[in-house]
Amino acid sequence: MAHQARKRFGQHFLVDEGVIDQIVRAINPSRGDTMVEIGPGLSALTAPLLETLDQLTVVELDRDLARALRQTWPPERLQIVEADVLTVDFGTMGKGLRVVGNLPYNISSPLLFHLADFADGVTDQHFMLQREVVDRMVASPGTGDYGRLSVMLQARYAMEKLFDVDPDAFDPPPRVVSSVVRMVPLAEDRQRPVSDAAFSALVTRAFAQRRKMLRRTLADWAPDIDWDAVGVAPTDRAETVSPSQFMAMSDQLVAAGRLS
Repeated sequence: MAHQARKRFGQHFLVDEGVIDQIVRAINPSRGDTMVEIGPGLSALTAPLLETLDQLTVVELDRDLARALRQTWPPERLQIVEADVLTVDFGTMGKGLRVVGNLPYNISSPLLFHLADFADGVTDQHFMLQREVVDRMVASPGTGDYGRLSVMLQARYAMEKLFDVDPDAFDPPPRVVSSVVRMVPLAEDRQRPVSDAAFSALVTRAFAQRRKMLRRTLADWAPDIDWDAVGVAPTDRAETVSPSQFMAMSDQLVAAGRLS
C-alpha cells in the first residue's frame, strides 16, 4: 500500500527525476563522505546518493517510512536515526558532516537555528526549502526580505540560492515554490561576537519592530552604543544594518555591562 503523506509531518515527496538529478549534481557526493540526510521520505534522494556513497545516515520521524528504509537497505549502508530532527545531536555524528535534505516547511527556521549549533563540525549543507525562506536567508541589507533569519545565518554561513523547484515536482504538491540553497560554514577566523547570546538578543529585539528607528526599538540600550564607530545612525532601521555591524553593537553592549 502506497504511503500517504502526513500533514502533521509537513510531508511533500519529491518525485521529479530531473529535479532529483539536479540536486544530486549540486551536492556532488563522493564515496567516503560523511553525509546525513534529513527527512529521506520515499528515498527520492536517498537512493541516488547511495549509488555514490559507501554509507549514509538518515533522520526520519515517520515510523512507517523508517521501517520501509530498513527493509530496503542493510544497516552497513544506511543508518537510520528514528527521531524528531530538532532533538538530534549532530555533534555525535563526526566531523566534516555534509547535511542534505528536503526540509519540512513547518519547522524550517527552528531547524536551521538548531543546525547552526553544530556548524563547526559541518563541511556544507544543501537544503530544499520554501522559496520565501531561502530568499530571506540570502537577502542583503536594505532589501525587503532581509531580517533576523538573514543576520543570524549570514553571521555563520556563506549561502547561495541555487535554483527554484515548482510545486508539481512533489506529491502532493505544496502551495508554494521551493528553492535549493547551499550553506557553507564560515572559517574559524570569521568575525565573531564576544557573546553569541548578546548578539542574538540584540538582533531579535532590533527586528521585533523592524519599521521603527533603532533609537526607539533599542531605547534603553541606545546611550551605550557608539553609533559613529559602528557606522550606523540611530535613525536607521534594523533592515539596513549588516551582520558585522550588529556584532559590533552587541560587543559594545557587553562591554558596557548591558548584555552578557
